[in-house]
Order: sequence, then C-alpha cells, then structure tokens
Amino acid sequence: MNRLNILLFLALLASCVYLVGVSYDGRRLYAELDAARNEEKALATDHERLQAERQAQATPLKVERVARERLAMRNATPAVTMYVTHGAAPASAPGAAR
Repeated sequence: MNRLNILLFLALLASCVYLVGVSYDGRRLYAELDAARNEEKALATDHERLQAERQAQATPLKVERVARERLAMRNATPAVTMYVTHGAAPASAPGAAR
C-alpha cells in the first residue's frame, strides 16, 4: 500500500508539472498570436499608406513633370521623330522619314 501511495504521488506530481508547462505554453502562444495580429494591423496600415502614395505619384501631371525634370525628356515632334519601317535601314538624319 505504501508503494502504491508513492507511485500515485509521483504520478500526481508529474501531471501537475505537465499542467503548468502546458499552461505556460498556452499563454506564450497567445502572446505571440497577439503580437502577430498587431504586426498584421501595422503592415496593413503601411500597405494602405503606400498604395495611396503610389496612386498620388502616378498621376499624369506628376509623371510628366518627373520625366521633364529628372530625365530631361521632351515631347516628340516631327522634327525629332525618326520613322523606321520593317526591313529598312534607319534614316541617317532625324526628321528624314521614309
């Protein structure tokens, strides 16, 4: 009977230690889940902000201004346009069309 009591006590002690470990893991995983949800909300907010910035930067007026200022591009006119037809050599001078 004494051995049975010791065996039951050890089983009870082991189950208590297991229960504490499982509870700790549950709390830790819940904290990680909460942190991941908060990060998801922050990333979603950043994504929306970046989408709005992209739409604001992609307006035709801004694109044209950037093309003129940074890339030194200009409008295409017949004087600076070179027309090339398939199989023909390109014209030597700008404005000389075939």
